[in-house]
Amino acid sequence: MTEVARPGVVSQVQVNFVRQQGFKDASTVTCGLQYPALMVQPRVIGIVVLVGAVLQVPWLFVVLSVVLWWNALVPRLNPFDAAYNILVADRRARLRLTPAPAPRRFAQALAATMALSIAAALFTGRTALATGFELFLLAAIAALVFGGFCFGSFVFHLITGSGGFAMRTLPWRDASSKDSSKPT
Repeated sequence: MTEVARPGVVSQVQVNFVRQQGFKDASTVTCGLQYPALMVQPRVIGIVVLVGAVLQVPWLFVVLSVVLWWNALVPRLNPFDAAYNILVADRRARLRLTPAPAPRRFAQALAATMALSIAAALFTGRTALATGFELFLLAAIAALVFGGFCFGSFVFHLITGSGGFAMRTLPWRDASSKDSSKPT
């Protein structure tokens, strides 16, 4: 579970998560603002997936897939980041979210593909398959929101040859581990 941060205190879990997302300059100074900002999107998506899983509405997953693919392909126009920047960052003089780096975009594309797979399974009457995909997606979102572990970003680092970096950014790795700020 993600360590509960006291005001002004940033956990190593938060630093590792922000680095895993592709923000190489992440530090205990910047992560206090970056981490909560980056968690807005997965929390909203988690609620949408949970509602979709309960109601078994394929169109909800189609819309979610389209939005996530949009985020991955056009990161400068991510509606979640724009909403955060307008509603929170600008009003409270907080750090604005910048376009997603490659690991975060890959994670969004992976989630988009999973949402589309759920929709396809529901449209074709394969509810058991849809439920399996929904459970996997919900587990990945839970690991992200409650544990600071992004499955998609982790996979990105593994398949791009940065396995050592991926291992160093796991939530349970501490700062005394080999330098976790740079991919190998």
